[in-house]
Order: sequence, then C-alpha cells, then structure tokens
Amino acid sequence: MSLEKLRKKIDLLDEELIKRLNERIDVVLEIGKTKKANGGEIYVPSREKAVFDRVAALNESGSLPAGALKAIYREIMSAALALESDLKIAYLGPPATFTHQAARQKFGVSVGYSPVGSINEVFSAVENGLADYGVVPIENSTEGAVTHTYDQFTSTSLKICAEIYLPVSLCLVASVPKEEIASICSKQEAFGQCRKWLSTNLSGIEFTAVNSTALAAEMASEGNCAAVASPLAAELYGLEVMGENIQDVSGNTTRFFVIGRKSSDVTGDDKTSIYFGVKDKPGALHDALAALKTCGINMSKIESRPSKEKAWEYIFFVDFEGHASDPCVQTALAELDESCAVLTVMGSYPKEKPNPEEY
Repeated sequence: MSLEKLRKKIDLLDEELIKRLNERIDVVLEIGKTKKANGGEIYVPSREKAVFDRVAALNESGSLPAGALKAIYREIMSAALALESDLKIAYLGPPATFTHQAARQKFGVSVGYSPVGSINEVFSAVENGLADYGVVPIENSTEGAVTHTYDQFTSTSLKICAEIYLPVSLCLVASVPKEEIASICSKQEAFGQCRKWLSTNLSGIEFTAVNSTALAAEMASEGNCAAVASPLAAELYGLEVMGENIQDVSGNTTRFFVIGRKSSDVTGDDKTSIYFGVKDKPGALHDALAALKTCGINMSKIESRPSKEKAWEYIFFVDFEGHASDPCVQTALAELDESCAVLTVMGSYPKEKPNPEEY
C-alpha cells in the first residue's frame, strides 16, 4: 500500500477515534450526573483500576506497549474527571516537585492542581474543602519513611484512597558555573538519596535543606547555589544540568498516598493501612501482630513513631494485603483491637505495582 493510502487510512481511523472518544465522554457525563445525584465520589479508584486492568487485557495481542496504553487512558480519564467536576488536587509544591509529578501520574493533566507549602497544608486543604484530594509522600525506597506524613494521620479523619509509585531521578542543577557554586540546596530526603555522589563530587560545600526539590531549583535560578532536583524542575527554571541520575541507588522510587474523605471500594487486589498503639503489658505487640498471621494476612510494612502522648510510647503503622471490608480482615482487626489501646484504619485502596509502567 502506498504512503498516501496509508495516511488516508490513518485519517479515517482518527475520525472514528474522535467520534468514539466523544461518545465515551458523553456516557461519562451521564455517570457523573448519577453519582452527584446519589452523593457519590467523582474519582473512584476501584473503577479506575478496573478500567486499566480491562484495557490491558484487551491489548494483550496488540502492538501498543502497555505503558503507552495506560498513559493514553490516564489522559482520557483525566479529561473526563475535569468535565464531570472542577476537581482540585492539593500537593506539596511548588510546581515540578516529585509530589507534583506523582499527582499528574495519577490524575493526568486536565484536572486542577493546588500547590501548598507543607505536608500539613495538604491535609488541611482537603479537610477544609479547598481541595478534593491530596497527594503526599509516604516513603522512599532508599531513605525510608516520610515521618511528617505518618504523624499527620494520627490527627485526621481523612482516608487513604490510592497509592502511587514514582521512579525518582535526581540531578545537580545550577545557573552558575561549578566553581561559583557556594552551597547546595534541596529537600533533606533528596540529600540522603545522593549522599555518596555529592561527597565525591562536591565535598566541602554547604548543604541547605528546604521544603522541596522544586523550591531548591527556584532558589538556584536566582543565586549562586546549586540544587538537587528533578529534570522537570531544571527545565522549568532554565537551569543547567551538571550531573544526571546522581542518586546513589538505581531503581530509587518514592511511594505516595492519595488522601480523601473515603477509602476505595473493594477491587480484589487491595491494601489496607492502619495504625495502633498497644496496651502496656508483656508481649502486647507480638499478640497484636499475631492476629494478622492467624488470619493468614500478609503484612508488607511496619513503621513506628513516638506517640507524643507519653515518653517512650509508640504508635505502629502497618500495611497489609486485603481490604478492610474483607471478612478475614475484619476478623483480624477485631482480634487486633483486643491487644490495642487505639486502633485506626487509615484506608483501603487498590494495590499498585512499584513500576508504574506495568499493570
């Protein structure tokens, strides 16, 4: 077939695609009206997962890469969300932070975004109705837990409704030559993720911790400091990249939570996050965790934080497989509660794979 005929074939396919996409949007808008009439949430993580899983299955014998198909449907669904409602997502700003990138990976480019100055402000924005959902970092594969986020969950009624995994690529960026760099600024966690590279290549230069990698990039654009930031931040602020992929560990990934007013519905492939404080008696923590084992529940993470109520008293944060409404999970939580002074379900949500390109 000639090139001209192939292009005409593409034109006809594009016409059909546009027609079908608009038909899909019309149906979505009808669904949105029904959800609003019934007081339902516009963003439904369980339905999102079902759509992604279904289109992946439909594409098993197709030539389109799985990651590309997911990106296409992400933007189709983003446009639908924006048309259904003036959806607003709060995130730790300014623009081009890794949290911003994670939010866009989850919600696409069509919805509204609201950058705020701290993790606490993300929670406050959702609690006060200034945003529909928030995106916050929870842990990094190299540096571990983001303790500020964990601490916020002990004083909020918000729930985790989704998780996001974002591969992290860090760069050294600046607006001045290397010999003029007087200091390096970045988020404390970013310094920790590329400690070896910095000590080898820029030893003796002062480090300045700031609230975000994007803020560090903004500072680097205005002075003689360098920044550890993302390639997107370097592009946004017109900075020269002096070192690429400077993180010490390959495969460096940050996990984020989407927070909202409700947990996700059951998908059959879920996680649940809880926190609890045990009673002051021998073997209390062992007894508490034994409830999960007895019920055959796989615990994937445990983290402890000071309770801030009493010296040397701790709150334990646990992730495990399953949904809070599953009968076996309900049994385990009931047994767990017997050993606890406090027990709170932070949320149940669809389980994601650490590699966001996979299904």
